[in-house]
Amino acid sequence: MSDDAHLQAVLADADKAGVYHLPHMDKKQILAAAKAEGFAAFRINLAKASNKEQMLAAIAKALKFPDWFGHNLDALADCLADMAWKPADGYVVLLEHCDGIHGKAEADFVNALQIFEQAANDWREEAIPFWCLVEMQADGIAWLPTEP
Repeated sequence: MSDDAHLQAVLADADKAGVYHLPHMDKKQILAAAKAEGFAAFRINLAKASNKEQMLAAIAKALKFPDWFGHNLDALADCLADMAWKPADGYVVLLEHCDGIHGKAEADFVNALQIFEQAANDWREEAIPFWCLVEMQADGIAWLPTEP
């Protein structure tokens, strides 16, 4: 099995989906595999986010949240639980350049990751893979697994 086929098979497995640390994977390869599976894929650049409001704004913009998004963590949970505006066979969210927000608003960042994890758990019950891959160099998220 080729690397691409293997990656597609992993992404298609809802039981393995969740929040993972993405230290050295090829983002283009992940996005191509997601597209091949019919998934909605999103890249969220958090390089300029230094607080919860900026982080949520970047997430909302990249995921094209509906107008009713309330720009708080509860609204994030609501939007991730109901992706009716972007129906797909699965979802891949790449959180890029997370070191800054992790260092400046760690509690809010961790809370957001927990919301992404809950969304993955909820989607798993419907057999729909929901992946959140976190790009960070810091060791501060050692609790995140690095591979499914």
